[in-house]
Amino acid sequence: MLDFCAEHNVLPNCEMIDIGDINTAFKRMPANEVKYRFVIDMASMREVAID
Repeated sequence: MLDFCAEHNVLPNCEMIDIGDINTAFKRMPANEVKYRFVIDMASMREVAID
């Protein structure tokens, strides 16, 4: 299946979110408001202060 998808350029639908929106994303899942796969933009990790 993965070979077929790669050969025919079949890609998943994704919704890119910032790490700061992760709680909102989790709340949307049980409410069935998610149509795509969530992908966390790892560049947004730079904005989060790590203690």
